[in-house]
Amino acid sequence: MRTQISISKNDPERGNEGHIIRVCSAQIMSAWENPEKTLTKAEIFIRHAADCGAKLICFPEQFATGWDPKPQKNIQDTYGSVVVALQTYAREYRIGIIGSLREHYDPLPKNTAIVINRHGRILAKYAKMHLFSMSHEHEGNTPGTDLGIFTFDSLTCGIAICYDLRFPELFRIYAQKGVNAVFVPSAWPESRIKHWELFIRARAAENQMYVLGVNTTGKTPIDQYAGASMTADPHGTIISRANEAEQLLFSDIDPGEVESMRNAFPVEKDRKDMLYHSLLTMTK
Repeated sequence: MRTQISISKNDPERGNEGHIIRVCSAQIMSAWENPEKTLTKAEIFIRHAADCGAKLICFPEQFATGWDPKPQKNIQDTYGSVVVALQTYAREYRIGIIGSLREHYDPLPKNTAIVINRHGRILAKYAKMHLFSMSHEHEGNTPGTDLGIFTFDSLTCGIAICYDLRFPELFRIYAQKGVNAVFVPSAWPESRIKHWELFIRARAAENQMYVLGVNTTGKTPIDQYAGASMTADPHGTIISRANEAEQLLFSDIDPGEVESMRNAFPVEKDRKDMLYHSLLTMTK
């Protein structure tokens, strides 16, 4: 398999200086409903990312199977074959992994992202809060109700999944809890790709954080996808961007940049959360 490599504007040869963390977005095409085949390909991406100095790699939404709003098969627990394979790869290549799967839950599964550290231990998991009702995802899944916050080296991270990107409240909470970077594994369709960059940049700029959108590519029975994975910095500037091909996208994340931005331009202190709440609950 030939893998096209895209990198951020940061010099990929300089290594990780200070507290800078090199992360990788794995823009991969799923083998539809064939997790074994997809995981075999994913291992190549993981090995290459580790060889290029990445400390953490993130895959798209339900990457092992392809995203299905009403899944009927390949629904697993966190000790199922998908997570076990990722844990094995994490230990072998000494790299953290974020993978998304259909997690077994009663009565309906959850659309869940799992964070695994370089020792193969699960650090965190996050179930998609906002289910895409236009595709009836809410009829086939149970929405999540918890945040997905984890610490990786010097980086405090959060997780959102695809449609969550349209809901700024989730990202605001992450910012208030000190998150530096939010990973967004996604299956964002080509037909609405113009909104993809808009929301990634907006969520990054308004919360003064990194936002990493990791999208799938190719065609499935559900939709057509065009990749365009990208990372926005705390200014809302895109610092790395993929095209439509399967590829690895590297970004150097500096938590110090987040702290500097928030100190230099302290938007948070001017928020009026109590006023917003009173206005929302005010009767006419």
